[in-house]
Amino acid sequence: MQLAGFTAADFNVFKIEGLEPRMEAIKERIQPKLIALGSHFSGELSILTGNEMYPHVAKHLRRTINPPKDTWVAFAGNNRGYKMLPHFQIGLWETHVFIWFAVIYEASNKEQFGEILQEHVAEIKNSIPDEFVWSIDHTKPDGILHRDLTEEDLTEMFQRLQNVKKAELLCGIHIPREEAVMLSDEEFVKTAADAFVKLIPLYKLY
Repeated sequence: MQLAGFTAADFNVFKIEGLEPRMEAIKERIQPKLIALGSHFSGELSILTGNEMYPHVAKHLRRTINPPKDTWVAFAGNNRGYKMLPHFQIGLWETHVFIWFAVIYEASNKEQFGEILQEHVAEIKNSIPDEFVWSIDHTKPDGILHRDLTEEDLTEMFQRLQNVKKAELLCGIHIPREEAVMLSDEEFVKTAADAFVKLIPLYKLY
């Protein structure tokens, strides 16, 4: 499948009731796009990071009752899994597309990474674009605009990564559904590529 962005029909998959019907729609409509994006951006991210990056399309295998509220492809330097490593994601909720650099609760060396981030807080505050967003929980759709955060706010998040066992940290962009459906396939791919370029410095601090 050629590289493509997301349409209203893709977002509407998350309105479908029931685990099996929604999963069927995800597999039919969204996963082919995620697989294509995974193939493309694993190569791009391998070049940007200097490490071989492998795509991992979410399978949602642990779900037995509740249907997924989001889905994604992740990119990490291990072909067996990504959750234990710093990684990148492209995915969507019903309300928006997300493009993340992510360190989630299963990642090793979170404490050391939090310390490094704290040491570079002024640089991070100045280098991350204002319209980027931060999150401390990958299971929730909301994020906090970088422009609204002070160095003290960032430091608090970085310290949380050091001190809280289940702490997470994600940074990237949200593309609201209304904007995402208006992007051409080429515009969407360029938007994702530009976001990854701006997130690589965070990855390289890990």
